[in-house]
Amino acid sequence: MDSTVSTRLCGELTSKTDQSVKLLEKCRAGALEFNMPESRTVVVYSRKGCHLCEVVKESLTKLSRRGGFTWQEIDVDSDQELRRQYNDQVPVIFIDGHKAFKYHMDEREFLRKLAS
Repeated sequence: MDSTVSTRLCGELTSKTDQSVKLLEKCRAGALEFNMPESRTVVVYSRKGCHLCEVVKESLTKLSRRGGFTWQEIDVDSDQELRRQYNDQVPVIFIDGHKAFKYHMDEREFLRKLAS
């Protein structure tokens, strides 16, 4: 576990009961595991000058502050095969390799799909 996350989580254990003291000792020793949700991978196929792409990227930037996913952008014009495949569909959004949206992305629907 990242030491920053461990320190932050362990620092929240402040009750003085015997049980919490033992829990705090285990936490500081790194003997506790926290079930953190797995991070999902989001890929946006876009192109320069695409207004719809900019709207989707702004939404992803805002939503990514909540955590739970990382995202990357791929310019379809950087590769002939990508241009052929997605030319008329940008932006196209994939979650963990599965096409989730094209043209528009509803933020609530995105979060629902991310959680499923």
